[in-house]
Amino acid sequence: MKLYSVRRAAIGALSGSALLLSGCGGGGGGGGTSLNGGPTPTPPVSTACSLTERQNWAAAQIREWYLFPETLPASLAPAGYATVDDYIDALTATARAQRRDRYFTYLTSIREEEAFFNSGSSAGFGLRFVTDSAARRLFVSEAFEGAPGLAAGIDRGTEILAIGTTQANLRSVSDIIAAQGTGGISDALGPSTVGTTRVLRVAGTGGSRDVSLTKADFTLTPVSSRYGYRIIDDGGRRVGYLNLRTFISTADPALRTAFQAFKDAGVTQLVIDLRYNGGGLVDTAELLADLIGGGRSSADVLDYTAYRPEKSSQNETRFFSPQPQSVATTRVAFIGTGGTASASELVANTFIPYLRSAAALVGSNTFGKPVGQIALDRSSCDDRLRVVAFATQNSARQGDYFEGLATRMEATCAADDDITRPLGDPQEASLARALDFLAGRGCTRIGTAQSARTAAGTEAAITAGPAPRMLLTPDRPTTVQREVPGSF
Repeated sequence: MKLYSVRRAAIGALSGSALLLSGCGGGGGGGGTSLNGGPTPTPPVSTACSLTERQNWAAAQIREWYLFPETLPASLAPAGYATVDDYIDALTATARAQRRDRYFTYLTSIREEEAFFNSGSSAGFGLRFVTDSAARRLFVSEAFEGAPGLAAGIDRGTEILAIGTTQANLRSVSDIIAAQGTGGISDALGPSTVGTTRVLRVAGTGGSRDVSLTKADFTLTPVSSRYGYRIIDDGGRRVGYLNLRTFISTADPALRTAFQAFKDAGVTQLVIDLRYNGGGLVDTAELLADLIGGGRSSADVLDYTAYRPEKSSQNETRFFSPQPQSVATTRVAFIGTGGTASASELVANTFIPYLRSAAALVGSNTFGKPVGQIALDRSSCDDRLRVVAFATQNSARQGDYFEGLATRMEATCAADDDITRPLGDPQEASLARALDFLAGRGCTRIGTAQSARTAAGTEAAITAGPAPRMLLTPDRPTTVQREVPGSF
């Protein structure tokens, strides 16, 4: 076991929602694949990687590092739990009932996670989906460059009418949701493996068409080449707009490039669009805060990291570190939704004490995750345990936003996620309201009903109203689906 880069560990992602009933762990043991063709006998299960051994190892790490040790059962035998994650979920049930650990502690694959955090590598259609379960409809909210979906002409605002493995067995989205709920849509889209092919019937301006898509490996670009950053002229005022999809290490150079452009243009007002950003690496979040906080000195606290008392030697105080590209921001609007979590919330929370009413949350309430995970590895089993081990706080020691940031930020502006317009379009509803805030034009606060919706359990809501659109979340999300919610 090793403690994997505690400060580089992911602060987390939208790793759980009302739809996530169990984690993404696996059972013990498995067979092999013959290189010569034909069946390969299943080898004996290694004792070190048996289900019971893996469960016991996970429990030991949780008992050593868990941020809320008082919530753990005094004893709980692993027998009767079919997977490692089922056992982890049982251990963390009390903290989950208190809304402090909503499936944030889980088991994942070392190889899969490092491929994503180091390079953005993943397999899929490269589409992000939202559902309107009341109307039984499915839409694309975003399409990623270099992936099969966008290459086939599917982009933000496209409606998916039916899904099948062939044209002959297409099944309408309405029927799937009526029979199986939105989980049926995740199942219909198939596993996140290269070569999985689905036929999608999509709505277009000239009617519907059928598109055959095959999932492929692609590299997620954290800052889109199409709308990732731009300078907007709003009535003679220059505003810097940044859309960040996820906090991974490959975002760093793109963030620096964007902020250098803002700085060169004399920009001091920013829109930071994190509406679907489920989190990621703390270091990348802190870099973004440094780039926004060019007016701060190296004596100003950016954030505090606090472990449980027995692990207080791990506590850290991170001060601002002005970068050559940093902008001395005077006003900033953070676009957020229920898909905005963790590292995204850390950045917005950082500026509450410094900018106060000059920093706003625009859109709808955020997810509510002021805690982060460290990574504990058992490399012989390709097991990485992400365990909630630390809390993050801003310079005023504010960090108890388990119900989202809407009631914590002095300024908020309610807005829809208008999928009929491209991201980065000044007329798109959320960006338009953000520009209104920056200009001092009036807006409507995010209401208490919207704030309460997160407490009610619909954490991935991206629009307000009695039947909000939701980011599509499978029961067993992959690493990329935790960090880039809604992606398939």
